[in-house]
Amino acid sequence: MARAAAKVPATEVGESTERVLQILSESARLFATNGYDGTSMRDIAEACGISKSLLYHHFADKDEIFARIALGSTRELYHFVFDRLPEGATPSERIRAFMVATGEYFQRYRWAWLASTSAFWNDPEQRRQKERLMWRDRYEGLIRTLIQQAIDAGELRPLDVPLAGRLVLSALNWMHRWYKPEQGLPASQIADAYFDMIFRGLKAD
Repeated sequence: MARAAAKVPATEVGESTERVLQILSESARLFATNGYDGTSMRDIAEACGISKSLLYHHFADKDEIFARIALGSTRELYHFVFDRLPEGATPSERIRAFMVATGEYFQRYRWAWLASTSAFWNDPEQRRQKERLMWRDRYEGLIRTLIQQAIDAGELRPLDVPLAGRLVLSALNWMHRWYKPEQGLPASQIADAYFDMIFRGLKAD
């Protein structure tokens, strides 16, 4: 990849990268809205305002685009969240950061999240599904580790860690069913409010 890019002018590399991101973004929106079978390469090309020949220049077929979105979203979610966990913070603060970062990722890449969620269990390619499951398990393992660290530090009472992790993730993952970007709080603030409700409770002091 590096050797190939070195032979291409920097402006052309930048334009190519922007075009690929545009294609992935528009494709994710179409897949999330119309489903995989309801989206054609012609639909994607028209949504991007490009010719089908240019679309095929970047991607061999619709399945390659779909795979980049479905696998990439699961993998990038883990890295996006992990990179935003503050070093030196308390376990509880890192749990909050985990939840807020997940909300931020959802808001930034909502269409990719939706397309990936709808495809998670429906991809006939077992190899891709296994890889997505691996990244999902790493993401879930991260919140469980943070909860266990908070228990060990005395910040949380002893509890069922996997169950607590599922509670956190269920709250975050369900947002795609009702969240509307143009209404109410940003997703990151919703995730922050979830943290207060889950870890500080609903009961008045």
